[in-house]
Amino acid sequence: MYLESLFGLEGKVAVVTGGGRGIGQVVARGLAKAGAEIAILCRSGADETVSLIEADGGKACFLKTDVTKEEEVEKAMRAIVDRSGSLDIVFNNAGVCMHQDTMDATVEEFREVVDINLTGEFIVARTAIRIMLERKTKGSIINMASMSGSIVNVPQWQVSYNASKAGVIHMTRSLAAEFAKTGIRVNSLSPGYIATPMSADTPKELRDAWMPLIPMHRMGDPEELMPAILYLASGAAGYTSGSDVIVDGAYTCI
Repeated sequence: MYLESLFGLEGKVAVVTGGGRGIGQVVARGLAKAGAEIAILCRSGADETVSLIEADGGKACFLKTDVTKEEEVEKAMRAIVDRSGSLDIVFNNAGVCMHQDTMDATVEEFREVVDINLTGEFIVARTAIRIMLERKTKGSIINMASMSGSIVNVPQWQVSYNASKAGVIHMTRSLAAEFAKTGIRVNSLSPGYIATPMSADTPKELRDAWMPLIPMHRMGDPEELMPAILYLASGAAGYTSGSDVIVDGAYTCI
């Protein structure tokens, strides 16, 4: 009972962007297991995630949404409130990464990564904040950043991704300070290398190069992100806002 009173999400409504697979799918299921009703926003399908949540006894829905289009995000979030009666938690997760040497990348590719990873997260966060303010909800927004917002990855080069995630971290601090007096909390999560379908598609030579650089000498499991997310999403983090929580196997320590 004590842990449930600290970290339980019973009666809460949580939005997860990019929840069709990988970290987003794991987080959507984890939040549902903690008691939240889940709404997944992403461009691709999320039927599998919805089915998995329902099989676990939870409640979930999927709304096809492009997070870079403000009108689509607004429409989706209003529909969630109409359907579920609340909007309490946002896990702002949709993102892309391009491994490219700077001189090979086009400006259009740089803009695409920043538009999804940074501008898209801003659109989602601001839309959620607007609704929370209207409803006087003391909600929690968790922006997906990355250890790449604090360090430069090697041996791959990914200037667009690194720049976008550094922007997410500072955007999070800025929003947290601006809206602190309203009771809306804004934090970011910075994972290291996590074993997801996306990382499994990474060339083996890159993964082999990463292992000696990770003090734990392994990639993280997506489930290992859940304790930090449950903390940030729940009332246990009532005095935590503007923080960037790094979960990276000590990578950024060296």
